[in-house]
Amino acid sequence: MRAPATKDSFVHSYVRQTSNYESQSPVMNASAAQIRCDELGSPPYSAGIRQVISGETVGFRVSPSIQHPGPVAFYMAKAPKAHTAKTFDGDGDVWFKIAQEQPDFGISQLTWPSEGRTELSVRIPQCIVAGDYLLRVEHLGLHGAYNIGGAQFFQACAQLSVSGSGTREFPGVHLPGAYSENDPGIHVNLWWPVPTNYTNPGPLPIQC
Repeated sequence: MRAPATKDSFVHSYVRQTSNYESQSPVMNASAAQIRCDELGSPPYSAGIRQVISGETVGFRVSPSIQHPGPVAFYMAKAPKAHTAKTFDGDGDVWFKIAQEQPDFGISQLTWPSEGRTELSVRIPQCIVAGDYLLRVEHLGLHGAYNIGGAQFFQACAQLSVSGSGTREFPGVHLPGAYSENDPGIHVNLWWPVPTNYTNPGPLPIQC
């Protein structure tokens, strides 16, 4: 998955350019700093800020497509008062998950709803307080995850300004820090024996 862009934008209009925008290579270390946004450069970032209303659905384009088995997840992080979405680097216990995929469990393999997709969408939670946020999309490729260190992380962050009547703020996790190479959703053999359950890495999605 290459650096995605919101559906109504040109590439990187609202999404921070990632370090793999040419190579499409993954992050292979769950503890690496790039696990956060894999961004190229430093703040303030050149991407613009997308105005959204809480409850609205926003999307990312994927280039060329989701090509590996594994889940997609979405996280958000609220920028502190001293920052905007352009200047916030996402550091701290600030990342809360808003959506994640579970696979379909077949007899011979696991399949995820996102496989083959060229666009990924998520609904911004209605209940979150207004402000500037980072929206992080992640695809975790598990085809080589039978070896520790074999999971492949593809991620990017969009810069949002969220308006609405929501009042809730949520505790978050630190990225890197929320994942371990030994997590059952990161070190997993999809091929044999075929799993009958799957535990997504990181926190559970928030509930409004």
